[in-house]
Amino acid sequence: MKAEFYDTLNRQVLALMEGEDDLIAGMANFSALLNDNLDNINWVGFYIKKADQLVLGPFQGKVACTRIVIGKGVCGTAAALDQTQLVEDVHQFEGHIACDAASNSEIVVPVRNGNDVVAVLDIDSPLLNRFETDDQKGLEILVKSFESCLFA
Repeated sequence: MKAEFYDTLNRQVLALMEGEDDLIAGMANFSALLNDNLDNINWVGFYIKKADQLVLGPFQGKVACTRIVIGKGVCGTAAALDQTQLVEDVHQFEGHIACDAASNSEIVVPVRNGNDVVAVLDIDSPLLNRFETDDQKGLEILVKSFESCLFA
């Protein structure tokens, strides 16, 4: 069932991004699409890599942390390791940065231009264990489609 859900979202991402090559515009629409379609989330958006930091980009949700050092927190770890971070309970993640005390689980997917991490997609939930490996696979496919449209 989740595979079908993410397949539908992937078609929407490809349609939204068709002919669009602006990173900020793409991120804005992508985060809005996810916010409208994912249940039980309280924040979705991007942090853009600039030197040794991640800087807040387009998002949907409450006010967020503006800058995160690469290697710090869930987002900084995803960027440093170039690897998706699926965290069932953020309170158990050493070094978690609590931008919103209501967040209990999180998934962060690196966004790449070629081999370089240029941003991360961050999604938070007030529920513990909100994200599963099926969500990770689906979101990684969505990000790949996003990358292929912007950086082709």
